[in-house]
Amino acid sequence: MSDTSTGDAVTAAATAAATGNWRRAGIAGAAIGVIAAGAAAGVAIERMTVGRSMRQKARLALDASGPYGALRGMPGKAYADDGTELYYEADEIDPDAGGPRRRRLFGRRAPTPVTVVFSHGYCLSQDSWHFQRAALRGLVRTVHWDQRSHGRSARGASQSGPEAVAVSIDQLGRDLKAVIDAAAPEGPLVLVGHSMGGMTVMALADQFPEVVRERVVGVAFVGTSCGKLGEVNYGLPVAGVNVVRRVLPSVLRALGSQAELVERGRRATADLFAGLIKRYAFSSKDVDPAVERFAERLIESTPIDVVAEFYPAFVDHDKVEALAIFLDVPVLVLAGDKDLVTPSSHSEAIADLLPDSELVIVPDGGHLVMLEHPEVVTDRLADLLARVGAVPAAANVGPYGSTAQPGG
Repeated sequence: MSDTSTGDAVTAAATAAATGNWRRAGIAGAAIGVIAAGAAAGVAIERMTVGRSMRQKARLALDASGPYGALRGMPGKAYADDGTELYYEADEIDPDAGGPRRRRLFGRRAPTPVTVVFSHGYCLSQDSWHFQRAALRGLVRTVHWDQRSHGRSARGASQSGPEAVAVSIDQLGRDLKAVIDAAAPEGPLVLVGHSMGGMTVMALADQFPEVVRERVVGVAFVGTSCGKLGEVNYGLPVAGVNVVRRVLPSVLRALGSQAELVERGRRATADLFAGLIKRYAFSSKDVDPAVERFAERLIESTPIDVVAEFYPAFVDHDKVEALAIFLDVPVLVLAGDKDLVTPSSHSEAIADLLPDSELVIVPDGGHLVMLEHPEVVTDRLADLLARVGAVPAAANVGPYGSTAQPGG
């Protein structure tokens, strides 16, 4: 797509939303919605030649054959400082899961187990960790939660009503603290965050450094950034990026104000949406179609007004100084080498600030690297957990929740 057509496409999105052209607004909504996996507006997609009804049947078949995201744990609720209800699930340790039994001395209380808290990315949900959850299930206590306005959590209370305020990464850090207080009030913690989830972990450390110093024994940053996200070009030409940056805020406001209209359009333009996700979520050409469809379902479930209200927070995100709090903590930094959303250079910048961290750049990996290359991500995460004593070194994480075993 040329620079001119890129600008025209983005400008047309705002016009479409404002004038009530639901189909054009839907196309724009699909483009903006996929920012969750890192898209920018105005991406060229090859025309699909298969009939629409056939494609709809194919999507239904993929949903049935790949029930990813079906794992469930013990549900719980936490409440943010503004009253927002946050949904989480805990998976407890299974004594028969595979590691050697630990002897318990008479009269002594068993130590509180390590809890691994998973934070997901923008426009995703806790289910985006499906493969890692399947692999670690029963071996270590885990908590998976949905960020405000995502998944099963409630819409942000501060983001609604006449006195609504913009969501911020700092707010997400406070939300994570509320989840920890409710789901893991004591004992050591390992914090794992993908994309926005990694930024959430940084915001927690920035505002509650004592939590890191007193309780955090390990951290994993997956496909995330500590700042300068406004400089990301999403694989677009320089001139096109400049156009997008100039008009995108107004486009998002227009689309967010016409949420119902845009959602109808997004459903009608599902093929375009699927193409955008494939480009920005994955890099490999041989990703399981059921996994691609799973990513679609995760992202398309996020309402366009939620997409709009979260976007400005990323431009303001800057947690470079907060990373120093993790200097004495074992850290894994991992990214796909072809991530167009939070490029691997951002992970390298994090690793430079944390010189003792392990940096892993996954070949042929995109933004949703934990879905695209689950065995690599789980292997490095399991190694981190073994290093900090969260799982026995001899623990077998099995098939890493491979795509061949969708139910884990």
